[in-house]
Amino acid sequence: MENKFKAGDVVRAKENPSLNLVVRRYIDRIYYCKVQSDPTHKDLAYFERELMNVIPK
Repeated sequence: MENKFKAGDVVRAKENPSLNLVVRRYIDRIYYCKVQSDPTHKDLAYFERELMNVIPK
């Protein structure tokens, strides 16, 4: 099974769609993301179903 998002992609969590996240890595069906506006924040972990693409304006 191939992952939907690649490292470096900007995504948003469905639970907090106002926060942009950058996919850092994908391991064992879990996406590890950094907060785009605060790269020093610890990684956030999400399943693919919890993420959505950022739609460019």
